[in-house]
Amino acid sequence: MEQHPKHIENIPRLNRIAGQIEGIKKMIEDGRYCPDIISQLRAVRSAVKAVESNILQKHLQHCVAQSFASTADKDQKIAELKALFDRFDD
Repeated sequence: MEQHPKHIENIPRLNRIAGQIEGIKKMIEDGRYCPDIISQLRAVRSAVKAVESNILQKHLQHCVAQSFASTADKDQKIAELKALFDRFDD
């Protein structure tokens, strides 16, 4: 059975992101200046991308690398990644 890697080290960063979101909500409620809100939104986007990158790196190093022991598994993992990137093309 395939063991998935743990991503627990991302929890503190996700907690900070949640705090940033709460701060942005307060900024909106307080009627803060639009560029200040946008700046904070961009910071959240950057932080989320960093978490995404960490998880992708671990997936490549663990799950994908493990799959190379079998051609069928390797092809399936490559197709899985292609579908993921096609779905979230941004």
